[in-house]
Amino acid sequence: MEERINAALEDIRQVLKRDGGDIELVEVTDDNIVKVRLQGHCAGCPGARMTLKGIVEQILQESVPEIKGVEAVD
Repeated sequence: MEERINAALEDIRQVLKRDGGDIELVEVTDDNIVKVRLQGHCAGCPGARMTLKGIVEQILQESVPEIKGVEAVD
């Protein structure tokens, strides 16, 4: 599952890099919650929460249906 998550994150990363941001996989919990760290301009962006739920979570759940949700960590 982690390989599929990383592959999906590569696609997401390309979008984030256009705005000077990046994303890092921190962990996948036992209950299939993906924890990520937003980096660069995304880390302090006021729209980061919207990006996380509206883009990152949606793409990850489409690519890896077992994922229950996505959470940001600092």
